[in-house]
Amino acid sequence: MMTDTPDSLIPYDEIVQEALRAVVGRVLGQIVDTGGTLPGTHHFYITFKTAAPGVSIPTHLKERFPDEMTIVLQNKFWDLTVAEDHFSVGLSFNQVPAKLEIPFAAITAFVDPAVDFGLQFQATVADLAPEPHDDAENDAPEGTDGPSVTTEDGSNVVTVDFGKRK
Repeated sequence: MMTDTPDSLIPYDEIVQEALRAVVGRVLGQIVDTGGTLPGTHHFYITFKTAAPGVSIPTHLKERFPDEMTIVLQNKFWDLTVAEDHFSVGLSFNQVPAKLEIPFAAITAFVDPAVDFGLQFQATVADLAPEPHDDAENDAPEGTDGPSVTTEDGSNVVTVDFGKRK
């Protein structure tokens, strides 16, 4: 019996993430269609990557939340609009009104605590990859000035014992 799962040539994870983000768009679209008021006790927590392409938020919010931000749509929001790939909304931060535009691809979480519903997303934006950094000084390849220990099987392995000192 085969125990290894072959790599898929179909990007199922991406397709599922895109479909789940469409759920967020559909829910927000229904709010727009019903006059912009949330029914009953529903309210939404939406978390998104502030550095994602297409995100438009005021500079002071970008400085305060350089990586990720959560907004709450409950009582005081306005001008909610939903497009195929993003939504925009007006919110107040410390009594200062602001307009936010958020692509669905930037969303990392959507929660409606009134009905215990939540979705988590993986960041799908290539531009959010970790920033490049210098190589560690101890990671030099064999034959260079960096440290290297070769074991009997030819691999570069260093064993460190963090046991108690005597």
